[in-house]
Amino acid sequence: MTLLLAAGGGGILSFNPGFAIWILISMIFFILVMMKYAVPPIMAALVAREAKIKDSLESAEKALAEAEKVSKDNQKALREAEAKAQQIRKKAKEEADLLRADLIAKAKDDANQIVEQAKASIEQEKKQALTELRQEVARLAIKSASMIIDSELDNDKNSKLVNNFIDDLSKN
Repeated sequence: MTLLLAAGGGGILSFNPGFAIWILISMIFFILVMMKYAVPPIMAALVAREAKIKDSLESAEKALAEAEKVSKDNQKALREAEAKAQQIRKKAKEEADLLRADLIAKAKDDANQIVEQAKASIEQEKKQALTELRQEVARLAIKSASMIIDSELDNDKNSKLVNNFIDDLSKN
């Protein structure tokens, strides 16, 4: 070890004051140059980046708040649309029920009218058939009576007699 100290003037633990002063001067010069030329742009970039990050965070918060507001508005609109659709369905069902009841009532009225007309037509045809039957019976009775009593009564008296007889039959 003494060989190293004697040969070059120092080992790891040896101190050289001149070299230390030059290192100190270099270090101070380096720090001054850095403070003058390198630190201001780095600080400006850091401040700009901080402002940009802050703006981005504020924009994100605003966008999130707006998205929440839009979401709430959409939910409200959806609830309103569902309520309106429910009302429309209810109204359509009520209208359909009313229309169905109206159609049923009209169909019943039409059926009743048809039945009444059929009854009236049947009654009229029945009366007409009875009238024709009376006339035919009267004609046949007159004809047969006129054959039997050809000389005793005339035609008008025979008709009157048969009509009275038929009226008596229909009363019984």
